[in-house]
Amino acid sequence: MLIKLIIEIILGGVAGYVANSLMKGDTSNIIKNVILGVVGGFVGGLIGNLLGIGGGWITGLILSIGGACLVVWLYRKIMSK
Repeated sequence: MLIKLIIEIILGGVAGYVANSLMKGDTSNIIKNVILGVVGGFVGGLIGNLLGIGGGWITGLILSIGGACLVVWLYRKIMSK
């Protein structure tokens, strides 16, 4: 149980870093990237479950990156105001 949580946090961090890099963001704030990546992983997993997409860790990572991109975009829209 604890190992799975640690793996999810690591994958979320990777997804947050990749999403931030894809969207040409600031890569200096690692904590923010991890948090946005974990939230994005949750969002991506939720969207994947609603669409019936799921499976292995590669699919989960792709969904996490997509969800993290969405969360990073929303974060920037909210913080720019």
